[in-house]
Parts: sequence; C-alpha cells; structure tokens
Amino acid sequence: MRRQINISTRRNNMKYIDKEEINIAESFKKGEWTSVKGVNKKKFAKEAKFSLAKNKRINIRLTQKDFNDIQVKAIEEGIPYQTLISSIIHKYNKGELKKKSA
Repeated sequence: MRRQINISTRRNNMKYIDKEEINIAESFKKGEWTSVKGVNKKKFAKEAKFSLAKNKRINIRLTQKDFNDIQVKAIEEGIPYQTLISSIIHKYNKGELKKKSA
C-alpha cells in the first residue's frame, strides 16, 4: 500500500506519493521550515512553476501488450496511464530505476 498525504494549497489539493515529497510535506506540517528573508520570492516561484510545467508532448509507439500492461499498472496505482509513463521516464532520468537482480 502506498502512503499518501494531502497538502492544501490555494488552488487545489495535491497528492504527494513520492517518499521524498511525503517527508518534506510532513516536515513542513511540523513547522520545521522557516521563511528565508531577503530572497527574491518571485524569481524562485517562477523557476518552480517552470520546473513543474509539463509543456512537451511526445508520441511513442508501443506494442499492444506493453500498452495493456501499462494500463493495468496504472489502474493498480490509481493514476492515469500517461502519468505513470511520465513518472517512469522521470525516475529513469534521475537514476532511480534499477535492473532487478536475478
């Protein structure tokens, strides 16, 4: 079972399912973070927004079996299959996907 935590934002509720995001959110809720004075918040807000923007579309070809398997995994996780594929690519880029040892 995956651990989830909801953090209210001004716009909506966001679900954090990544272990690192959960730890940060829980730490924030405990008041372990303080505001830094004298920084350009607008600059950081703009950079954060840009880093989260999913502004690139791609088309890929998959075998029907791979596509069906992805859809099944997405249903098990309770997320859209596009989100699952995006997450897999993101984890691969961060070096978080490893081959299973035989």
